[in-house]
Amino acid sequence: MEKLFKGLHAVLYWVSVSAMTLMLGLIFLQVISRYFFGYTFEWSEELARFLFVWVVFLGSALIMGESGHLSVQLLARKLQGSMAGLALEVFVNLCSYAFIMLLLVQGSKMTSVMTFQTAPGLGISMSSVYVIIPVSACLMLLYLLKDTVRIFKAIKNHNRQAESAGLESATAEKH
Repeated sequence: MEKLFKGLHAVLYWVSVSAMTLMLGLIFLQVISRYFFGYTFEWSEELARFLFVWVVFLGSALIMGESGHLSVQLLARKLQGSMAGLALEVFVNLCSYAFIMLLLVQGSKMTSVMTFQTAPGLGISMSSVYVIIPVSACLMLLYLLKDTVRIFKAIKNHNRQAESAGLESATAEKH
């Protein structure tokens, strides 16, 4: 399973880097053509904007895969390793599930609603731009499920350690 996540991470990384490189190249080309030749390609700004949207959403999924989602770490670091810290992680994950499900549902609606609209410069359906929202939500959900499994394994290990510590102290009291 870990091999699948590493492969997914590699693919997302290279798609993001390629899209970012293409976006920066298009913007550079647009600036050069505007200032030196007085002409801009009508599709270049639009494509750069769409690539930016895709990079942001793919990057969000990548960050989620590295457990780097947006959170304030001060309290989490203080409680790390304790049962309260694990409870905080469960709470953060539940909030993340709510947000990702909102992204998935609303992104899917937006994608289906925008099938009739076309981008003026590129002539492509706007749903092909918005489809990244539910796609990245599914990727984030996959990474979040992996993180949830990790948290519940940590809770299980914490409970085992607490039980064994309780047994050791009870045995020591008897002797």
